[in-house]
Amino acid sequence: MTFWIASAAGLVIAYLLGSIPTGYLTGKLLGGIDIREHGSRSTGATNVLRTLGKWPALAVLVVDVLKGVAAIFVARTFCPWLYGVLSPSAPTAADLQAWVPWAVSLAGIAALLGHGRSIWLNFTGGKSAATGLGVLLAMSWPAGLGAAAVFGIALALSRIVSLSSMLAAFTAITLVCGFDHPLPYRLLVIAGSLYVIVRHRANIQRLLAGTEPRLGQSSPVS
Repeated sequence: MTFWIASAAGLVIAYLLGSIPTGYLTGKLLGGIDIREHGSRSTGATNVLRTLGKWPALAVLVVDVLKGVAAIFVARTFCPWLYGVLSPSAPTAADLQAWVPWAVSLAGIAALLGHGRSIWLNFTGGKSAATGLGVLLAMSWPAGLGAAAVFGIALALSRIVSLSSMLAAFTAITLVCGFDHPLPYRLLVIAGSLYVIVRHRANIQRLLAGTEPRLGQSSPVS
């Protein structure tokens, strides 16, 4: 029971962190607009870039990445602390080693769902790529840096953010499975990356049709 209470608390906090509508708030504060009524109607950094410019987009990107980092930090620090407080006896190192990876993985998924389905925006949101990068960096920085590098190279060559994000997601799966990580981490990255790719399904259709906009071009309404 203690495990489930601590895990549930971590899930709720991670979801609420992920659900902070950074792009929406930026649109309201800087442009007096609802970003969901412009461009692709996403609240992510790419739509902010096309609608409000590079500096607001950079701010949204950084905060969205930090949301993912914060969710993993909560799972690694607050959840074990709460587990220890609620447990009748102090948890052993073996208990924590077995339990914490699962708590981290569940918190990561919750943060992704929070960003893509924010409770504050009637369960709408962004594509979760930036928050997913934050989760990955906090969980496995080598895999996170590798995925970020692939994103940067793909973006420089194609200037298509959606394509670059999906290639980074595939890279994350390959790297985390290649490194020596616990099974929960691998399951998280596989599930999270597939979730990010599914969130790009409209972009995939435009890529296949050859109509996906590049950086500097206006985005069609999803």
